Order: sequence, then structure tokens, then C-alpha cells
Amino acid sequence: MSTPHNIEPRVAVLVDCDNTSPEILDHALRVVAQFGRVVLRRGYGNLQTLSKSWQEALVRQAFTPCLQYQYAAGKNTADIAMALDALEAMFDHRAEKFCLVTSDSDFAYLCRKLRERGATVCIVGEAKTPDALRNASDQFFEWASAAKETAEPAESATAVAKNGATKALAATTPAATTPASVVKRRPKFVVDAVALLAGSSSDGHVHLGGLGQYLKRTDPGFSPADYGHSGLLSMLRTYDLLALRLEQGGHYTVGLAEVAPAGAE
Repeated sequence: MSTPHNIEPRVAVLVDCDNTSPEILDHALRVVAQFGRVVLRRGYGNLQTLSKSWQEALVRQAFTPCLQYQYAAGKNTADIAMALDALEAMFDHRAEKFCLVTSDSDFAYLCRKLRERGATVCIVGEAKTPDALRNASDQFFEWASAAKETAEPAESATAVAKNGATKALAATTPAATTPASVVKRRPKFVVDAVALLAGSSSDGHVHLGGLGQYLKRTDPGFSPADYGHSGLLSMLRTYDLLALRLEQGGHYTVGLAEVAPAGAE
């Protein structure tokens, strides 16, 4: 079933809680916000998983916990429930885009069946995710734990622009202080958003409207005024790592600024 051009695509985010850690959830929601409006949020797991490690994350991000008791040792009933719910959501036309948060290759067949019916499927998983699952999806997004990211050297802005990664070197720092002592701040997540969206575009830029819509999806309460700016355009102009471009028709696009190689004059 096709989606009218004036209606946002509906997205289902289904999490295999028995297979991954709660820290992946925020990353998955940031990634999937570029695809449309999240209408289904469900986390699947056994009693031990949902009542302990995952409880806080599911409650905070408004996910519906789908508890599945294990009828026999070694049997994962949560996988079956997650696959059936995904197919049901597709056939009922409640979602046309699916984000499966898992590294379990058992879901490769589900991905293929969803895509055969015209659905779009992305996977958010860890580095251990087998190729069988990666290749069964339309798009794979790899997540690394915060501990691993801290141990790795920081990427340059040039590297970020090349691979479209969501990491960037913009820290949350004051940009200027007005006479009224209103501090204009530059939150890092804006650079992360531009890197993600522009990295998947043909020209490395994203329309301001698309960026603003994405920021609202990831945080419904987002407002440039909360960071001391009159609007999104004026906010973006304060970033050294972002480059605005005035297009024909008078609208702006934004991408990552090019950084000269070290040692260049």
C-alpha cells in the first residue's frame, strides 16, 4: 500500500530486548526518525530481561513491553512474537517502514518477507551482526557502546562528511552572549543530525525543513529558542562545522563544512 505524498510514512520500531542492551534504544530512535513518524514502539523479551535491564529504557521512551514467557528451556518465544507482530502490522497497513533492533540473524527471513511485500526494512545492530541479516535489510546501522566509542580516537569532520556518520566534533559550547545576557548555545546533536541526513543525500546537503522535521521527531519539545536563537536558520549560522547554502528559489540547505587537511596552508 503506497503512502500519499502529503502523509508521513509510518514506522514500526521493534526491539529484540533479549539480544541487545538498552543503550542501543536512543541511537535507534535517532536513526529511524529520518524515515517517518514512529507509530509502533515495542520491546520483546522474557520476564528477566524486561523487568530488570530494559524496564527504565522502555518506560522512558514510551515503548510497549511485550512479555513472552519461555515455555521450555532454550526456546526464545520473543522472536516468534516479534516476527508475527511485524507481519500483522504490515498486512493491517499500520506501518510501511520497519526498524528491527537486533543482531540476531534469525530475523533475516522476516526482513526478506517484509521487503517482498513492499515494506522498507532497516536494522540497527551491533558489530557482531552477521552478514546474513545485514544484507537482508534495505539499510544497516551499526551501533557501538559508549565505552567502545570513548576508547576510540575522535573522528575528524572530514571523515564524518565522507561516511555520513552521526559522530561529529562539535561540543556544546556558548557561541555568543547578547546584551540581555542570553547565551546562544550550539548543541552537538544538531551537527549529528546534519551528518546523518546529509550523509545519505546525493549532494551532501539537507533542506532546513527536513532537518527541522527530523529534530522534532527525535525531540517533540525541540525549539531553537531554548538555546537562545530566534529560529533554526540563525541557530545553524553559529556552527563552525556546518555550511549553509542558498539554493535557487530562496531556500537554504545545510551540510558539513569542509575542513582543510592538517598541515595545509
